[in-house]
Amino acid sequence: MNPSLADLPTGVLVVLVVAGILQLTLDAIALIDLYRRPADRVALGNKWVWVAIILLVNILGAILYLVVGRRPAPVADVVQQSSSASRTASIADSLYGRREEGDGHPAAGPR
Repeated sequence: MNPSLADLPTGVLVVLVVAGILQLTLDAIALIDLYRRPADRVALGNKWVWVAIILLVNILGAILYLVVGRRPAPVADVVQQSSSASRTASIADSLYGRREEGDGHPAAGPR
């Protein structure tokens, strides 16, 4: 007698389906992050090693990449973002007028 998938209890089938969806979701998240991340911000410096780990080590491979495989952004990137914020503020000031210091509301411009 050959056992089949239909012979498994319903609870076991539900657990298998949830585990499968979890694995596919984690794999997709990890692979998309790996694709978008520059190689110098990946541990081991080689993306192909991480692709193999993510795909071959099942759920643990994706979790391993997400926990230890990613390096944080360099400090220079954070400084660049703050200058972008000041540029955005200067564009808003040129469009809507300079803001008054005390109330946080824009100054009344010409009508």
